[in-house]
Amino acid sequence: MNLTPSCLARPSGLRLLLDHFSRIEDKRSPESVAHRLDEVVLVCVCATIAECDSFEAISDWGQAHLDFLRRFLPFVWGVPSGRWLNIMMNRIDPVLFAACFMDWVRASWPEPLDAIAIDGKTVRRSHDRSKGRAALHLVSAFAANSRLVLGQEAVDDKSNETTAIPVLLEKLAAGRSLKGALITVDAIACNPGIAQSIRDVEADYLLAVKGNQPTLQADIEAAFKAASKSEVEVDVDFDKGHGRIEARTVSVLRQVDWLDGDRRFPGEVRFPDARAIVRVEARTELKQRTRFDVRYYITSSARSATVLGQTIRGHWGIENTLHWTLDVTFQEDLSRVRKGHGAQNMALVRKFAFNRLRAATQLSNPPNLPVKPCRRPTKPPRPKSLKLRRKIASWDVERLAEILIGPTG
Repeated sequence: MNLTPSCLARPSGLRLLLDHFSRIEDKRSPESVAHRLDEVVLVCVCATIAECDSFEAISDWGQAHLDFLRRFLPFVWGVPSGRWLNIMMNRIDPVLFAACFMDWVRASWPEPLDAIAIDGKTVRRSHDRSKGRAALHLVSAFAANSRLVLGQEAVDDKSNETTAIPVLLEKLAAGRSLKGALITVDAIACNPGIAQSIRDVEADYLLAVKGNQPTLQADIEAAFKAASKSEVEVDVDFDKGHGRIEARTVSVLRQVDWLDGDRRFPGEVRFPDARAIVRVEARTELKQRTRFDVRYYITSSARSATVLGQTIRGHWGIENTLHWTLDVTFQEDLSRVRKGHGAQNMALVRKFAFNRLRAATQLSNPPNLPVKPCRRPTKPPRPKSLKLRRKIASWDVERLAEILIGPTG
């Protein structure tokens, strides 16, 4: 049997993926290597796309689809067992693996970034009680418009997200310009240090202000009460769906000279280059009650109230689109990978799969046909859910190949 891979003529999208995999250092002695490191990573990515969420399932899938895998890499000794896959993923340097991921994202989606949401998530069952290690907590950067993961950074056990966010920003800016991007972070990062880190990479910040900054929140509330209607830019947006009607009023006050005043007092918070404060009033009509919410933000951006309101809404895409999908579709919180770097590396493999599945827009449902055949369809084709896309990839390896190759192939 000729085991020479046909990847010499593979499309550019997959070549890009494998070229970045090849940068991962393999510290094993070459004469004792039966399963190459890039083969291990490739089978993990392919099987994760094809609805496999454990190393045993990944190994079984790879053995059943060995001919497909040999289109791209030799796999001379076949696919390793689930235990050996676990050992190999535990040994991969997560810093280098994350750098390869960021470079791959940058090369695959080179368009400039407009809105970036940053938020953290805990992999619930990755704790190791025998060694006193807490569950892995990861901070992810998410492109809100294209809905793709840009990178991740692990939070140290004895620290919090505020130490990981500047590191993640520095890595994102090292190979890709963040100039002009609007970065949104939840209230945990509402401090001058994070704001300065964002300004250092020439991006703008949009930070939520809550009870962790009580003095600043009280000052913002007082500023809006004292401002006249002519000083406040207002945008109103309506939304209907999921059994509710919501009206959102976004108010932007750009008279924020008092934030840079000469006053000094204990606990003072001074944000660099602050240009506006934002108030979002939401009135939600549910079936049996009405709910009112008021949220405040501080920003260095000069964008309009409409754009700021859209960006604030888009921030929750990292929760509703990314984190929810990882938990429900990829079963991330049920993963019990705990040893070595396995949990962190497999979290990144899921993000590889998430990005490839998100980019597979060719997997769509047919248009909704009208009741009367004489009428034309009135709605465009609907994209299939990521859960169904994974299932399709597990049924049909040709569809899996399309997902791997991507639209650039």
